[in-house]
Amino acid sequence: MNPEDAKPTAPCSSPVYVHNPHLDVMKDDILYHFGLGTGTHNLPALFGDVKFVCVGGSPWRMKSFTEYIAAELGMENPESEYPNICAGTDRYAMYKVGPVLSVSHGMGIPSIAIMLHELIKLLHHAHCTDVTIVRIGTSGGIGLEPGTVVVTKQSMDATFLPKFEQVILGKTVVRNTDLDQSLAKELLQCSKELNQFETVIGNTMCTLDFYEGQARLDGAFCSYTEKDKQDYLNKANEAGVCNIEMESSVFAAMCKLSGLRAAVVCVTLLDRLKGDQMNNSHEVLQSYQRRPQILVGYYIKKQLKARAVCR
Repeated sequence: MNPEDAKPTAPCSSPVYVHNPHLDVMKDDILYHFGLGTGTHNLPALFGDVKFVCVGGSPWRMKSFTEYIAAELGMENPESEYPNICAGTDRYAMYKVGPVLSVSHGMGIPSIAIMLHELIKLLHHAHCTDVTIVRIGTSGGIGLEPGTVVVTKQSMDATFLPKFEQVILGKTVVRNTDLDQSLAKELLQCSKELNQFETVIGNTMCTLDFYEGQARLDGAFCSYTEKDKQDYLNKANEAGVCNIEMESSVFAAMCKLSGLRAAVVCVTLLDRLKGDQMNNSHEVLQSYQRRPQILVGYYIKKQLKARAVCR
């Protein structure tokens, strides 16, 4: 057979993996913190078309992103309030527009970890494939102008090591925090095409706390000096850390385990080398917070256009 006559092979779909044999013998799986379940909801019908998931800290921010992406994709409904799918619980908020799912995750590693367990199971039960997930949020920058957007290369712990540690059954389990580098480069390219704000790729330090864990001087407790703080942040900068937040490590670890193509896109609200508190006006901070939404929205729109052409 002439190789030129061969039909192109369709690319294989990438499922969302769960690594838990106990789920196979459960009659129903209750996603408690979402107010959803396999026995009470038709998850494939509700979520089977999801291709993009965006997660962020606050319910307000994720509803705002839903309204933004709906307008960008031409799916807005002036009469729609975009109902919260998780209205049966007050833990998280979830919104859906076409193939885009938006979910809030709260603040810190424990909160986002709980959400991710149930989100990954939801995507698995819904038989979703080829899903890209992006955390959009805010952060403190190191040596960057406020308003700079950072696309995470690797998530590092507070000792500048690229790992996530969790104690399971009394034993410390260490997991990899690598993120999809090709996705990070695609997002950087999108920022260049937008040409609206500075975007960089760099390492992100994930801490367990907003105050002492991030070397702030303005918490209720502080046992170190300004020099100690500056020395620590400069060491972080030398390790390639561009920004600091509190969710990226477990996000990267869990997405990698489940086969999800993942990225973290956070705007910097201040340069931590110059201070600890956000002194910009509410309007300026709001404009900064919209930047990850604009970038990820542009990426999603570009991807959907490319897929439409390939059909």
